[in-house]
Amino acid sequence: MINPLVMFLARRDDLSADEIAAIETLTLNHQEIKAGGAMIRQGDRPHSSILILEGFAARAHYLADGKRMISALHIPGDYVDLHSLLLDQMDHDVTAVTDCRIALTGHPEVRRVTERMPHLARLLWLSTTIDAAMHRAWIVALGRMSPLSHMAHFLCEMYVRLNVVGHTSDYNFRLPITQIDLADMLGLSVVHVNRTLQDLRATGYVTWAGASVSIKDWNALREVAQFDPVYLNLQKHPR
Repeated sequence: MINPLVMFLARRDDLSADEIAAIETLTLNHQEIKAGGAMIRQGDRPHSSILILEGFAARAHYLADGKRMISALHIPGDYVDLHSLLLDQMDHDVTAVTDCRIALTGHPEVRRVTERMPHLARLLWLSTTIDAAMHRAWIVALGRMSPLSHMAHFLCEMYVRLNVVGHTSDYNFRLPITQIDLADMLGLSVVHVNRTLQDLRATGYVTWAGASVSIKDWNALREVAQFDPVYLNLQKHPR
């Protein structure tokens, strides 16, 4: 199976055989994390970075009263904390939403490879800038979109991201998240999420049953979502 990080980066630029081999070496140390398990906890001082190979994980922030906000949903091919190479202490949690297989990459190994391969270093840097761009898009959607448009935007983004790493088929994909998770992503109550899901299904543009999502009219869904994938930087050119 192709390493999902290779697929993520190769969508944006060509990778040499040596760079692909370096990525494979960086991601040899595999671990299994059960759904609900912590990958990162607020306050941690990591000595390695985590790449998702299989499964979904959520970046979450908790308030003093226990309320949770999910600020990112991570999929295969995502380094959830490559920025921990430079940050001293983590300010959020990352939790497995489903059973996950991850690769742990020690920070000394990341430094050695990026010093030896500047082009690969730029592409890994690109992955962190795309992560930041997604955060900005989520903030805009949270602050200025209607719940229906926000949910449609989320589905459009997830389809495109999962398509890049080979996890879609004819506009069908799996999205194994609960309505509670969705509420904490969209900043809504569970009741409001349920109502918005009903409104979205009523359009006929998408069906969402359990973990199975099927987009029936991509162009119409994009219009509802005001979705422009430019922030995902899908153009392939030399970096």
